[in-house]
Amino acid sequence: MKNKVLIVQNKHICDLNISPKECVSWVNESFCMKYEAQLPAKISVHPQGNDFFTSMPALLPQPYRFFGVKEVCRINGREPALSSDILLYDSITGDSRPELPEFMPYITEERDENYQYGCKPYICNMRTGAVAALSIDKLKKSDAHTFSFIGLGNTARATAMCLLSLYANKDVKFRLLRYKDQADSFIERFQEYTNALFEIVDTVQELISGAEIIISCITDASDLICTDNTLYNKGVLLVPVHTRGFQNCDLFFDKIYGDDRGHVCGFKNFSKFRAFDEFSNVLLSRNPGRENDKERIIAYNIGLGLHDILFACKIYERLNKAQFPFFMQEKETAKFWI
Repeated sequence: MKNKVLIVQNKHICDLNISPKECVSWVNESFCMKYEAQLPAKISVHPQGNDFFTSMPALLPQPYRFFGVKEVCRINGREPALSSDILLYDSITGDSRPELPEFMPYITEERDENYQYGCKPYICNMRTGAVAALSIDKLKKSDAHTFSFIGLGNTARATAMCLLSLYANKDVKFRLLRYKDQADSFIERFQEYTNALFEIVDTVQELISGAEIIISCITDASDLICTDNTLYNKGVLLVPVHTRGFQNCDLFFDKIYGDDRGHVCGFKNFSKFRAFDEFSNVLLSRNPGRENDKERIIAYNIGLGLHDILFACKIYERLNKAQFPFFMQEKETAKFWI
């Protein structure tokens, strides 16, 4: 028996024109199903330095009928340094979907030859940006409208896209830490948004001083980003997307939220957190989240495999499968002996 294995490339996903606001909605949906889904702990290996390979499995609850695994790796010096792939399966049959019996398991490949032409890994970037934007929307102080960015790559752009979709009718400001030509490129990318203002600063201290919302999208940091704790104003929200560089803040911020307790319980200062809870509990109204505009809050949004698999599920259901490449795979249907 032969089965077709569907390969969905990044360019196919980009052609669907999924809106950033929809990405935020999908992230919210995945957070709210967290305690119904099966979400085993991530498995990571580190071949050298801060390089890593991480496996992120997730079984969506009924009626989604999907199990998937995201494989993500970061290799310093490679272009791009960060890449990921997703394997998607029907959780009832283990292979084919009832409506498409000739297809089995579905492979969503996020890395392809179009990377250099601007079609970057979609799911990895957009779900990460959407998670950061949702956390900001739910945890920022009431009058905050200025977003201060450290690291201006695709994660920062995805976050900005999602924020602009949430605050389309409000004036917002982006403060950007200068690095090479990335700040100018960032401004050029978003110049069409008439409700967005931009400011470039030259030092981390200048960026953090008086900041309302700090979003760090750097993927590596060997030292603390800012050792002067007095620069973090009351009411500030800190979102270190890749968690690095802000361990000093763990000791004096009032509340810390994370995607999953297992992601942060191994942090050096975890036992010294003043208060911790999972962000899902805020969305499910089991935790009040921010209670006043003076609280300093950290949102450690490392990311859940659940986000990636739900995104892959939503994207798969939108695709016209006949348009995409597949290969034939032999599948044994009878027991055999070695």
